[in-house]
Amino acid sequence: MNELPWIEIISAVVVLAGGGGIAGVLVARRRRRSQDQGGGQATVERAPAAGPEATAEPATVVEPVETPVSTGTTREAVETPAPTAGRLVRLRDRLARSGSPLGARLLSVLSRDALTEDDWDEIEEELLLADVGAGPTTELLDALRTKVRVLGVREPAAVRDLLRSELVTLLEPGLDRTLRTEPTTTEDGTHLPAVTLVVGVNGTGKTTTVGKLARVLVADGRSVVLGAADTFRAAAADQLTTWGNRVGVPTVRSDREGADPASVAFEAVARGRDEKTDVVLVDTAGRLQNKAGLMDELGKIVRVASKVAAPSEVLLVLDATTGQNGLSQARVFAEVAGVTGIVLTKLDGTAKGGIVVQVQRELGVPVKLIGLGEGPDDLAPFDVEEFVDGILG
Repeated sequence: MNELPWIEIISAVVVLAGGGGIAGVLVARRRRRSQDQGGGQATVERAPAAGPEATAEPATVVEPVETPVSTGTTREAVETPAPTAGRLVRLRDRLARSGSPLGARLLSVLSRDALTEDDWDEIEEELLLADVGAGPTTELLDALRTKVRVLGVREPAAVRDLLRSELVTLLEPGLDRTLRTEPTTTEDGTHLPAVTLVVGVNGTGKTTTVGKLARVLVADGRSVVLGAADTFRAAAADQLTTWGNRVGVPTVRSDREGADPASVAFEAVARGRDEKTDVVLVDTAGRLQNKAGLMDELGKIVRVASKVAAPSEVLLVLDATTGQNGLSQARVFAEVAGVTGIVLTKLDGTAKGGIVVQVQRELGVPVKLIGLGEGPDDLAPFDVEEFVDGILG
């Protein structure tokens, strides 16, 4: 007959004496064995602080844990994201492989010996097809016509320099594209994380962008907490948790589909404050069926999160391939969410780079990040000159 270890006998007596019964003894034994063997992901339930708009729904903090197993290896190794510097260099190769990059077609026309009206019409068509927009296209054409006539530019290198200069001007290089990711400290010494809300229509790659942005910040040496406030899609929280686990970043989420998004956002920001995290990234729902409902939901998230720390960035994710439809979506979000920057996804391998110009003109806010492909590190800080060089090839 096997003997129980003395520590378990003593624990059982204590549990029984306290009214826990046989079930309590079994639970205590399971808990002890779990601790001895090592668990998977640790979860901590914390209820949000009381307030007029905070709810009583607890959020769950999913901690990425490297847990030793019997072989002495780790269950899930934390990845090291690629450095952000130089990521835009990849764009040139991708655009070149797309078959008919915008820059190559424009340079081909502008290098002809004598430019006719048909040639200028061809240039205008190329710009419009690239989603540059009617107004910016007219500006660019007028500037090119004047300089080609005055300077008599014909050599390929000179034509490229001229076109590059005009495209850089069109993209407004003076706009502030800095991501506000610096935490602050209040007068009483309280640490406040930088809070970034990520908004956009579901289907634009919003949740994926949040995960990739976490990698950008980790690569730049920032500590991050993720908030899965898109509680209306169960897959969104799971997807975000997976992104966080890969780079050792905790995710605050609700265990119940349809839970209050503001509660999750509040808990994520509170965790960032308590643990002196640099940045809290909050993924939000992207439902556009009811504009008033969207306004109420995003407004509540901002108000409740601001009880801890007000958002320093509101980034709008747009699919670069959707053209005018994407701009219509952008107008709604800009109106209800106070957008401070644009993230353009799916710019890889297309000639639709002109959408950068149009969306900046429409919303009056800069493009701050662009998605270059499907890889986990294919999100890059937007740099005007590097982007133009990528278009021109």
